[in-house]
Amino acid sequence: MCTAATYQTKDFYFGRTLDYEFSYGDEVTITPRNYPFCFRNRKTMETHYAIIGMAYVTQDYPLYYDAINEAGLGMAGLNFVGNAHYTENAPDRDNVAQFELIPWILGQCATVKEAKVLLAKINLVDTAFSRELPPAELHWMIADHSETITVESVREGIRIYPNPAGVLTNNPPFDEQMFQLNNYMNLSPKAPQNHFSARLPLHTYSRGMGALGLPGDLSSQSRFVRVAFTKMNSVSGDSEAESVSQFFHILGSVDQQRGCCDVGDGKYEITIYTSCCNTDKGIYYYTTYDNHQITAVNMHRENLDDRHLVRYPLIQGEQIKMQN
Repeated sequence: MCTAATYQTKDFYFGRTLDYEFSYGDEVTITPRNYPFCFRNRKTMETHYAIIGMAYVTQDYPLYYDAINEAGLGMAGLNFVGNAHYTENAPDRDNVAQFELIPWILGQCATVKEAKVLLAKINLVDTAFSRELPPAELHWMIADHSETITVESVREGIRIYPNPAGVLTNNPPFDEQMFQLNNYMNLSPKAPQNHFSARLPLHTYSRGMGALGLPGDLSSQSRFVRVAFTKMNSVSGDSEAESVSQFFHILGSVDQQRGCCDVGDGKYEITIYTSCCNTDKGIYYYTTYDNHQITAVNMHRENLDDRHLVRYPLIQGEQIKMQN
């Protein structure tokens, strides 16, 4: 289970939480422009936009969870179990495997507008990366400065939704997630007024009562509502430090603590990592469950004309600064 969000100050920010009971060994991974992306049903992409994001690298191939490219386009895949549907190869379509979608889009597109052109021709196929890695059931959020969309591959075909909230979680399908926000239109960051009855002396007894009714559980629909409310009412300065800090606070509203989501066999879903990407500067920031210090990797400090992946294992273990 995961949550993705966008945030705009002076620059544009894109990121997500990855919530699961175990990690595959995720690394911040930079794919330079001349790394050959080999696709199962398409020609090898010999040159493309440079990409930075979080990936599980196997067989020297980056399986990205979320990433941005050097042009400023961001993309994240989130679990969509029970609703995602992939097909067999189709004639006259761009047949792309689920695990290839992020490099297919970010390798070629600078904007959401360009991504929608490619998506109009795409057919997501059920090709597995390997026997050990079957196709993951996902849907995706794609965003730039001007626009955010949600992409879902379901039995009816590819669905592309405008995403004015700039937020995505898991189930239900995105149009249902957005519809549910109608149930919370009365929420406010301001103190509430007594609309219950003019004949009753009702009054506020605490700060924050304007948000009474905001869901607090860990379900995907509740996380969608909570992050949408937090993001849409978020206020920060526009410096890099203030913007990044505020972004982590926004996604921190749905942080999952070990023990609160029991998935059986003594395992618990936790927030394995949280990311925040400055899409303008090409900087990937992250924290992990056991390390709340924000760590950053700048793609432009690497040779983006190279042919080989650049990989940074996540810094684990809490970084505590002793003040005395």
